[in-house]
Amino acid sequence: MPIKIEQPEATQSSQAAQWRSEITALPAWLRRPIGKASEISTVQQVIKQRQIHTICEEGRCPNRGECYSKKTATFLLMGPTCTRACGFCQVDKGHAPMALDPEEPKKVADAVQVLGLRYVVLTSVARDDLSDGGAGWFAKTMAEIRKLHPQTGIEVLTPDFWSGKDLQQEQKSRIQTVVEAKPACYNHNIETVRRLQGPVRRGAKYERSLEVLRMVKELDSSIATKSGLMLGLGESEPEIIKAMQDLRGVDCDRLTIGQYMRPSLEHLPVQEYWTPEEFERLGAIAREMGFSHVRSGPLVRSSYHAGEAD
Repeated sequence: MPIKIEQPEATQSSQAAQWRSEITALPAWLRRPIGKASEISTVQQVIKQRQIHTICEEGRCPNRGECYSKKTATFLLMGPTCTRACGFCQVDKGHAPMALDPEEPKKVADAVQVLGLRYVVLTSVARDDLSDGGAGWFAKTMAEIRKLHPQTGIEVLTPDFWSGKDLQQEQKSRIQTVVEAKPACYNHNIETVRRLQGPVRRGAKYERSLEVLRMVKELDSSIATKSGLMLGLGESEPEIIKAMQDLRGVDCDRLTIGQYMRPSLEHLPVQEYWTPEEFERLGAIAREMGFSHVRSGPLVRSSYHAGEAD
């Protein structure tokens, strides 16, 4: 069974103690060295010089040293401020994000070339303030990477491109812009089970996310699709299995399953820590369902081993 975390009601004076307690209570399998300092420093210098962002650094991903050593990285496009306010994410929130840097696509492409990256994942904050939700920016960045480093595989991890008006055709048009740029894989995370979508993904909807993945396959069935789940927010195993079935129902090819780890006291608390053995079992169930590429483990994140075959 997952390790349950008791969550007593915390007063303001006890919040800091509660946070320290939660950190101390991390199970051993979640305590991992951050990676080789030299490899991390090299990437940090390259992105700092170009004033660009990676989710590896913004989120201090525990796998970044391993990914960097394998020549993979995940770039965060369109600035570090998101127009959504999901309960699990530590990216800054705001209704007036910074203006797009017109040189960002070229800067990202230059970083890919300098670092000799074999595989990159392009993700972004949600930019509901932009007329196309940022879809064209994904396509432009992909084109710039291919100009300088055509051998690099490119995966995209996009928001849902919802316009705020429930206009499915508008959403499909935005997704089509990205699909026509021919990513190696199109990733969009449902993040959690249906019951927990409200508190976890403010502004997003379970069915809408499934529709993103369905649309990608409808537009180009040759593009692999992918999604991810976080565990530890209070979901049950039957709910997880149902979410996996729903993903297979829209022909989703690849799946990542990892442990949610609370970024700060302002974010949703961890309800439980799932064990490595439970992650292995869920991964086996996913493979039996027909997912072609499965990564399931406590420290797995959306881009973990992204460019590798199962």
